[in-house]
Amino acid sequence: MAAFEYLALDAKGVSRTGVISANDEAGARVLLEKRRLAPVRLTAANDSGPQATLFSGLFQERLSAKELSLITRQLSTLVSVSPLEEALRAIAQNADQQKVKALLGAVHAGVVEGYRLSEAMGRASSSFPPLYRAMVAAGEASGSLPSILDRLADLLEQEQAVKAKLATALVYPLALAVTAVLVVIALMTFVVPKVVDQFDSMGQKLPLLTRAIIAISEGLTRYGWLAVILLVVGALAFGRGLKSPSFRLKVDASLLGTPILGRLLKEVHAARLARTLATMLATGLPVLEGLTLTARTIRNSVLRKATEEMSDFIREGGGLSTAMRRAGVFPPVLLYMAASGESSGQLEMMLSRAADYLEREFNTFTAAALSLLEPAIIIIMGAIVATIVLSILLPILQINTLALG
Repeated sequence: MAAFEYLALDAKGVSRTGVISANDEAGARVLLEKRRLAPVRLTAANDSGPQATLFSGLFQERLSAKELSLITRQLSTLVSVSPLEEALRAIAQNADQQKVKALLGAVHAGVVEGYRLSEAMGRASSSFPPLYRAMVAAGEASGSLPSILDRLADLLEQEQAVKAKLATALVYPLALAVTAVLVVIALMTFVVPKVVDQFDSMGQKLPLLTRAIIAISEGLTRYGWLAVILLVVGALAFGRGLKSPSFRLKVDASLLGTPILGRLLKEVHAARLARTLATMLATGLPVLEGLTLTARTIRNSVLRKATEEMSDFIREGGGLSTAMRRAGVFPPVLLYMAASGESSGQLEMMLSRAADYLEREFNTFTAAALSLLEPAIIIIMGAIVATIVLSILLPILQINTLALG
């Protein structure tokens, strides 16, 4: 079956464009006429063009989270004032990147051919996750697609804001740490060896600190290449080990057990789950389906397993707050607000408020932790550099003392 790009006129004389699948050009014209469209131009679809058909299977590149968030916001704005087909076409035509044009052009073609939006998005499942498509399907079923897309856009933008804030806050400390490490390596491999040559010619016994620094410097100079190889091999072995479920579970459990990182991971997961469930409830989808779909998107295996166990518990008739308490990975405030929401019949509102609170706590804690990280890096690296300088100065002071004596 071939794909054809078409330009046609509807019953009101308005031009319509899109992609249609048919055995040949004549079959494409028949299909258009059945849809009450008068074909003006039919051309074989270029698979690399922006209107590539859904069935071409070319969408190996998935949309990034930022691109999906932007598309959702644009779609939620346009569908409230124009038909879905026109909104998709307008976004596709104004997209900057070719892959976005191709993807949206294909989704647009699917809608034009009679598929529901969620079904058309399902043909590009790598770019539109199951949870996303489930919410879109719920919006289509309830006739509230614009409001659902608006909530989806809010959800995606919240996640992007958290990631962007964390990435921005980490840039300076990481750059500072890398620079400091490079300075120390340069001192140990270039400066210290030259100073050592001067000390050797003096024939004096060097202080213990100086001898220790010289030994480290010689080790880096002679065996630095071996250390790099071992680090690379270790990283590859670690990455391979993460493919083992049992090893991955131990590593993820260790991450959750660390004092600062573990708290951050738990709070981010709790806030994301609360926000997602609140959005799911607003769309009319059951909590159980929300948990099942959310569990697939969680990277930490311990948290994913806890979420799956929550799904099983709720499937057997348990309540959400009780399932969260049994999981043992959620902060008390979420447990309390979930229980209050269930008892008052306002679970959606309480989960949304819990997500707001947890996100504020995350932002505050992250800002405080990172504000302490920068001076900590400066102090540690300053101490290392001071130790290296002191190891060089001690023999010089020793020689001066002997000369004066």
